[in-house]
Amino acid sequence: MFEHKPRPEWIATEEFLSRVVVHPDPALDQAIRSAAEAGMPAIEVAPNAGKLLMLLVQLSGARRILEIGTLAGYSTIWMGRGLPANGTLVTCEFLPKHAEVAWANIDFAGLGQKVEIRLGPALETLAALEEEGREPFDFIFIDADKENNTRYLDWAVRLGRRGATVVLDNTIWEGAVLDPDMDPVNAPGIVDALTMLGEHPRLDATVIQTVGSKGWDGFALARIT
Repeated sequence: MFEHKPRPEWIATEEFLSRVVVHPDPALDQAIRSAAEAGMPAIEVAPNAGKLLMLLVQLSGARRILEIGTLAGYSTIWMGRGLPANGTLVTCEFLPKHAEVAWANIDFAGLGQKVEIRLGPALETLAALEEEGREPFDFIFIDADKENNTRYLDWAVRLGRRGATVVLDNTIWEGAVLDPDMDPVNAPGIVDALTMLGEHPRLDATVIQTVGSKGWDGFALARIT
């Protein structure tokens, strides 16, 4: 796995912000603990990023969320809490073990009635969602294998409504976007996705750089036009 290199002061500042501003609760803490206990990689979003996702869901007025990449359900819980009472969230997970842990966390957070975990390769799930004729999604969060980023963005446009919000995580990757040889597995997919975001006729996007416990990274924020 590619090594991210957080600096101590970044981590300390993130912990301060989480404690003073973000206020993650026991259900969110449990999601992180359960992931570690299950041997999952510690690649969930940081607490301040999770809170940002929740606020973006609320600010956009989203009622239907699509998440690509569930892991232990940490970001799923944050976004689910931003939904209105009649809101729904579909999340795609490839590994059964991850889905099992995520479901327990989602249920513990009181979101079991709002969330549907779809197990299997995400590209197959996305094609199935189209075939099912689901209502267009209002908010799409992509945080999965970077090699398929452009395919996931294409599906976001196909499955999202006009005006929907798209968030693509991990867009700086310790600066590997400028030197893809740093991580030849993931970086080319990230660069291709950034190029697509800048050129696609139906995506209007920007990218925010971040530092913290996940190292030097960032996320893209886009609107489907």
